[in-house]
Amino acid sequence: MSTNLLSTDNPVGFGGVVKEFLWKWEDQSLRVVYETLGQGSPLLLLPAFSSVSTRGEMAELARLLAPQFQIVAVDWPGFGESSRPSLDYRPELYQQFLADFVKSVFNTAITVVAAGHAASYVLQLAVKQPSAFAKIVLVAPTWRGPLPTMGADPKVAGMVRELVRSPIVGQILYTLNTLPSFLNFMYRRHVFVDTSRLTPSFIEKKWQTTQQPGARFASAAFVTGNIDAVHAQADFLGLVRSLSAPLMIVIGESCPPKSRQEMDAMAALPGVQSVVLPGSLGMHEEYPAAILEAIQDFLFSH
Repeated sequence: MSTNLLSTDNPVGFGGVVKEFLWKWEDQSLRVVYETLGQGSPLLLLPAFSSVSTRGEMAELARLLAPQFQIVAVDWPGFGESSRPSLDYRPELYQQFLADFVKSVFNTAITVVAAGHAASYVLQLAVKQPSAFAKIVLVAPTWRGPLPTMGADPKVAGMVRELVRSPIVGQILYTLNTLPSFLNFMYRRHVFVDTSRLTPSFIEKKWQTTQQPGARFASAAFVTGNIDAVHAQADFLGLVRSLSAPLMIVIGESCPPKSRQEMDAMAALPGVQSVVLPGSLGMHEEYPAAILEAIQDFLFSH
């Protein structure tokens, strides 16, 4: 579980010190890559789960926050520069990982800013270990993977996941679903609002992330809902109600209707601070300055 310095010359980083967290899951050793920047009280940045998930999507937010905080941004196991073995990626793995990582890397209650699907994992840990987080900011929080959100039957989703995990057919399916043209389509549909940002080099960088060896395993688990940590809105809202740490949520005004309804339901709960800003599911990457401005008072209030 030691941390070692790695080269800082990498495509997804943000100019910080790149380290590795050696973590064991079911007798398998995984190398988890994270990056630190700045001084001050610790703040953990957790990227959204997606086929293109890396800590790099938090880069601009990290740079903006670094003058006031010591930023730690992590690549989830199975994503980014972290190990991508052909494990059965499921909630227990990520629940245990987040608990172990927070315990190992920090020695005090921390602020956490988590995007998208990372929300459930943060809320579960905060309820289970109230001393883990001092403050929680969730940006465009979601709890359901793409296929379940589209109404896919769990059996169908399971079949798709097994297909994508299979050696030859799986690689072909995955390749088709991560073509630059398809990534561009998905970004336009529900990730970014300003499509002028979707330059060929931006899409190329995202595409390269998807082409790492073993990338399809965790990605398939996310898309098919296999890493959904909760399975009903009532359970998700129940976590929010059980929190003792202060919570603020940032809602993208252009988020897809189903996701937006879930966010609005969270915002309606007593004690939850919320703000609606321009953006969609990728707002943490697209509008970091607006997000920082909106959450600043919350971050610095006592």
